[in-house]
Amino acid sequence: MLSRAPALGRAAWRWFRAFRRTRPFWGAAWLVLGGWTVIKFSLGSLQLVVETGFGAVAGYLTGGGMILCGLIPLVDPRQRYTFGLIGAVLAVVSLVVSNLGGFVVGMLLGVLGSSMMVGWGPKRPRRRERRADAGGGTGAGGGTGAALAEPALAEAD
Repeated sequence: MLSRAPALGRAAWRWFRAFRRTRPFWGAAWLVLGGWTVIKFSLGSLQLVVETGFGAVAGYLTGGGMILCGLIPLVDPRQRYTFGLIGAVLAVVSLVVSNLGGFVVGMLLGVLGSSMMVGWGPKRPRRRERRADAGGGTGAGGGTGAALAEPALAEAD
C-alpha cells in the first residue's frame, strides 16, 4: 500500500501539470483570489446586509462574479476572452461599489488575473518537435512530434 503512494503522487502531479498547462490556470487563480478579497472586505452581518440594501450586496455580487469569471474558463478555456473581459469590468466596478475594491488589493488582483486570462494561449509544441515535423519526419522524433505534444484547443476565433 505504501509503495504505491509515490507512484500515485507522481501520477496526480502529472495530471495537475497537464491540466494547468491546457487552461488559463494562473489568470483564473489570480481572478478568484481577487474576488475572494473583495468579498472578504465586504463582509458584514446578514442583518446589516438586508437592512442596507444594494450597497451591501454589491460587494458580494462583484466578488462572486469575479470568482465565477475565474472558474468558468477552467472548465471551458475557449471562453477565456469573454470571462476575462467581464472579470476585468467587475474588478474595476468593485473599486466603486465595495470598500475601494477590497482596499484596492482585490481590484488589482482581479485586473491582473483577467489580463493574464485574456492573454493566455494554448501550449505550443516544443521547438525540437516542430523541427522534426518540418523536416518531413526524418528527425529523431520520426515525425511524431505533433502526436507527442498535448492537443491544442480548437479555437473558434
